[in-house]
Formats: sequence, structure tokens, C-alpha cells
Amino acid sequence: MHVRSFQLADYRPVTSLLETVLSEDCYELTMKAFGRQLSWDSELVLVAEEEDKVIGMIIGTIDNNRGYYYRVAVDPDYRKQGVGKELTRLLRQRFEQRNVTKIMVTADEHNEQILPFYESIGYASNDFFRSFQKLSIVAG
Repeated sequence: MHVRSFQLADYRPVTSLLETVLSEDCYELTMKAFGRQLSWDSELVLVAEEEDKVIGMIIGTIDNNRGYYYRVAVDPDYRKQGVGKELTRLLRQRFEQRNVTKIMVTADEHNEQILPFYESIGYASNDFFRSFQKLSIVAG
């Protein structure tokens, strides 16, 4: 597995992955945030690939010196193989390189079920930014 920054050629495979793993409402919300983040700072959108196939992605953002994991998605055929863990680890490195003061996990009604994953890699409930309204990501 190789993890790297998002590239324009990844757009179709990433959107296909998101369509596969997210609900319709979550997909629409995520695509809006995805577009905003790409226009602000594409280095905080990472893609995992295996043999030239996109198998996972993560969207992060920075706001007021805080890094946020916004959405992580992994192809169902590659789950439980460390893809999500590696994506979050490498995004954390990028946050740390930018001297963020705290890293948070964005928790909304669409990703409550993934919070145990974040707990399993060391995040606690006080690291969850709970947003049950429409999320508006602000560039930092």
C-alpha cells in the first residue's frame, strides 16, 4: 500500500469510493467539504492505493491551529488491513509539521459508527468534535 497526496487523476476513483461506502446524504455533504478542502489545501487530502487502485482516502482540515480528521473512507475489500490507520497516521504527521496545537475527530451523524476506530488508535471522546449541524470547514 502506498499513501500520497490527492492528485487530479484521483477524482473519479475517489468519488466512486465515496459513493460506494457513504450514504447518499453523507456523500453529498462530503463532496462539498472535499471540494472546499481541495481549493484550500489539497495536501490534507490523502489517498491510499494498492497496485494503482484507490483503496482509501482521508480528508483533513486545519482551523485555528487545530487539525481535524473530517472523513475517512476505505474500500470494503481492504478494511481491517490497516488502511485507515495508515491514512490517519500520515495525516497526523502533516498536522504536526504544521504545528497544530490539537488534533480532533469530526463526529457527525454520518460517522458516529467509526468513532470506535479512532478510539482504537488512541483518541478519546474529548478528542471528538461533535457537529450535528451542517459542517462548514474553514481553512487555516
